[in-house]
Amino acid sequence: MSTVNAAPVSPPSAPKVRIGIVGGTGYTGVELLRLLARHPRAELRAITSRKEAGMPVVEMFPSLRGAVTLTFSDPAGAALEDCDVVFFATPHGVAMEAAPRLLAAGVRLIDLAADFRLKDPAVFEQWYRMPHSCPDVLAEAVYGLPEVNREAIRGARVIGLPGCYPTSVQLALKPLLAAGVVDPLHLIADCKSGVSGAGRKAEVNILFAEASDSLKAYGVAGHRHHPEIVQGLRAMAGGAVGLVFTPHLTPMIRGIHATVYARITREADFQALFEEHYHGEPFVDVMPAGSMPDTRSVRGANTCRLAVHRPQGGDTLTVLSVIDNLVKGAAGQAVQVMNLMFDLPETCGLEQVALLP
Repeated sequence: MSTVNAAPVSPPSAPKVRIGIVGGTGYTGVELLRLLARHPRAELRAITSRKEAGMPVVEMFPSLRGAVTLTFSDPAGAALEDCDVVFFATPHGVAMEAAPRLLAAGVRLIDLAADFRLKDPAVFEQWYRMPHSCPDVLAEAVYGLPEVNREAIRGARVIGLPGCYPTSVQLALKPLLAAGVVDPLHLIADCKSGVSGAGRKAEVNILFAEASDSLKAYGVAGHRHHPEIVQGLRAMAGGAVGLVFTPHLTPMIRGIHATVYARITREADFQALFEEHYHGEPFVDVMPAGSMPDTRSVRGANTCRLAVHRPQGGDTLTVLSVIDNLVKGAAGQAVQVMNLMFDLPETCGLEQVALLP
């Protein structure tokens, strides 16, 4: 991991990026506020919530006292058209309804939900149970994984930000598929997520008494992140891929740990392969051989830590990938994308060290 790709820091007098956030009461919304409040080139102009309109943000989130002075506003009166970029930290389906109006006003969009992730509208409808309302906008949207689409992101008007699981799995497999050293038809991703990945809502399965002291798989028959991961892996492999993806809910608040398996088809120095592939990437840390990255090592940081293993010298590689699902898996990656879109240093506002303990 290094900052080779980071541009020189802009002078303090440089114009700021005017920012609106739609849906500011969830975990990704407050994480966006936390990061953007200390971003030297960000000017927070509006944050919306129909239910909480008129409430000061710090009344709901006291952690932001002294950093954010905004009041929640109703989306209808938020003057989002006056922003340079609008983040959507909303349920699926919201961003695509607002996209044509905002794009016509010259506003750029970063959607943290799934409206612009899947390129095929039929696949989107299959997994999200709603038709896509603006397939023309979907056609131009760029998938916001900087380590894959950095140059396309710079010129994009619309970003579909990757999901948290897809980020961790794709970064784990990208060097191997790009080099053609593993069998793309037999890939396995065994992933664990903290409960914040389910969002800030009242559901029985994420109550403390339900999720604490327990570990369980879900979505085994099919999970909506599966087609998104496969879409990205196909592009990396240049052809068909086969993936078994099994997510699990773990009794922690933040973090994703993805254990990814791939069958070797061509010998290589796999440690060197990962180090060379991610050389210069500011937010991917390829750890020394034999490392066991843990989720707390990325808590609060926009970092993906990777470690590659070859158990017993066999024919299968095990890649360990950890991210904070709310940062590199959501809000932090969104800010990283914004930096690229507005020609800012890629690391701007994202240099926080992980929290410990």
